Parts: sequence; C-alpha cells; structure tokens
Amino acid sequence: MSGFDRRLITPLVAGAVLNPINSTILSVALVPIGVAFGEPPSRTAWLVTALYVATAIGQPVTGRLIDTYGPRRLFLPATALVGLGGVLGTLAPNLLVLVVARVLLGLGTCAGYPAAMRLLRDEADRTGEDSPGGVLTVLAISTQTVAVIGPPLGGLLVDAGGWRTTLAINIPLALAAFVLGWRYFPRDAPRPRERRPLVDLRGLNAPLLITYVRALLANIVAYGFIYGFTQWLQAGRGLSPSQAGLLLLPLFATAVGVAALTGRSQALRGKLVVASAVQLAVCLLVLALHPDSPLWMLLVVVLVSGVPQGLNGLTLQHAVYRQADPSRVAASAGLLRTFVYLGAIVTASVQGLVFGSHVDTAGLHALTVFLVVVSAVFLLINVFDRSLER
Repeated sequence: MSGFDRRLITPLVAGAVLNPINSTILSVALVPIGVAFGEPPSRTAWLVTALYVATAIGQPVTGRLIDTYGPRRLFLPATALVGLGGVLGTLAPNLLVLVVARVLLGLGTCAGYPAAMRLLRDEADRTGEDSPGGVLTVLAISTQTVAVIGPPLGGLLVDAGGWRTTLAINIPLALAAFVLGWRYFPRDAPRPRERRPLVDLRGLNAPLLITYVRALLANIVAYGFIYGFTQWLQAGRGLSPSQAGLLLLPLFATAVGVAALTGRSQALRGKLVVASAVQLAVCLLVLALHPDSPLWMLLVVVLVSGVPQGLNGLTLQHAVYRQADPSRVAASAGLLRTFVYLGAIVTASVQGLVFGSHVDTAGLHALTVFLVVVSAVFLLINVFDRSLER
C-alpha cells in the first residue's frame, strides 16, 4: 500500500482554515462596524454569536452526513456557500443583513474540519498506517496560524478598505478551497447505509464527553481573550484596528512553535494541564491591565497566551481521533467543534453583558474574573481526570 496521499493536505488545509479566519478576522472589525451602523457592543456581539450558533448546530450534522455520503459531496457545496456569505456580507446595508451573512459563513465553514478528519481515517484504512500525528499537526498549525494572523490581517484590511473587506476576503478563499477540493478530493465511494439518527449519541463515551467539556471550557477563555482583549485595545487603550491586530501577531510565533514542538507527543493529559495552567496565568495578567499599561506589558500578555493557543486545539483533536468510534469520526469531530463554538457563544453573551453600550477597562476586568473561574475549573478537570492516559 502507498503512504498518505500528500496531495490531500492542501485542500484539507484550505477548507479547515475557512472557519478560524472568519472567527478571528472579525475581532478588529467589531468596533468599526458598530460605528458605521450606530450599534453598541451588545448588538454587534450578534455577529459573533450568529456564526457560532450556525456552526455549533451545523458541524455535527455535516459530520454525520460526511460519514454517510463522503467528504467531497459536502465539502464542495459548503465552500460555495462561504463565497455566497462573503458576497452578502460585503454588500450588507445594515446589521441584520450582516448577521444573516455571518450565519451563511457559519454553515458554509462546517464541512472543512469534519471532512479532514474523515479523510484522515479513510487514508488510515487504505494504507494500514494509523499515524495521523504529522497531518494533524499540519492542520493544527495551519488553523492556528490563520486564527492568529486574522486580527492583524483584519486590521490592515479595515485600514485599507473599511470593514467590508473582512467579509470580501471570503470570496477568493472560498473559490480556492472549492477548486482544490474539486481537483484533489477522491470521488466518494458508496458507503454502507445504516438506519441511525442524524446525530447518533450512541457513539459517545465517557472520555469523549470529558474531552468535549474540556473544549468548551478552553474556548470560553480563548475567545474571551480574542474578542474581549482585542476590542479593549481599540476602545479602552486607544489603538487603531491595524495596531491592535499587529500587537496580537507575536501570539502566532508562540502558538505555532509550541504546536510544532509538541504535535507528535502522546502525553495528551500533561499538555492540557500545562495549557490550562497558563490560561489561568494569562487571565490574572489581564486583570492587571489598565488604559496606561505600557506596551511591553501588553506584549507579555500576548506572548504567554500563545502557549495554550498552541497546545489546546491540537491536543483536543488528537484526543477525539483516538476516542471516537472510527465509523463516526467525522460526526465526532463535528461535535468537538460544536463545543468549541458553544464556548465562543458563552463568551459573546458575557461580553454583551459586561461591556453594555461601550467597551472599557471595568468591563474587561469583569469579563476576566469570569474567565479566571472557567480557567480554574478547566485546570482542575485536567489535573484530576486521567482518562486521557488510558
């Protein structure tokens, strides 16, 4: 048997990055969008919630359909929907239409990650080599890179062409993913049909459920930092969108370096203990920030936050790949993303409450107190639960 088909890596990455780019690029556009439409942070928070609600619902459903009908049949129309969402968002005349565009983007980006996990499992079956660590590391580094590049890229786009450019970028990205998927994804072979519910809870087990809870807690904190801290840099610290985005760029080096160094390690629980402890430390550092905090202090917060960014996503992907029923791996991967986006939804809701009509330091600290509690719970679960060691 031949080894893993390396031609699949490019379309897998192209599809998997569509969601993180839409998750993070918006973080520097929320303030300009609110100014353009005369809407407070409590209203623009719907732009965050809309994408994540759509994705939280759509990921496990899309994953189940991919397990049944194959990756190609779901990946191609989904990426086309991303392009449509980009067009609608670029032309949006008001906040409501922009929310609808974000829903389309959320639904369209549902297929990338489950399709990647399904193809990894199919390639393992074809080659007889169940060693996805290298490919999972490539996917994780790619999505983390895009997630971290999102804010500085968004800041540059906003400064150059206004907030609409952060929606327009989906058009060429979706086109590239569609063409690559069309060219390289294998034709979907007939799969045995089973009479199972669309989301089959029988595929769950206790360790997998704990992994999903970990994903929820980790991403409440991660998205709280991405959206809360980034908005505060602009409205509370007085930075421009491009300056706020560029300030987050060092997070890229830390996250990618950590993921590259630890990607093949099987010590899943140990990595999660370190990640949750560092997340807690980041939250405590944010509590010390104020409008006159020096630049070096902001950089320290950003650099340290790259450690859990590099550890959590990849480690949780490894956990799901090992814990899931192989016949349901795409649906299980989709359900992982559901818990990731539930974390983002919780964060968006809390931000709407603490920031209210404007973003300020008091609101950032109130948000961070909530994140400290969540970080502590995440750390305790990782310290006392040993299911990942089995």
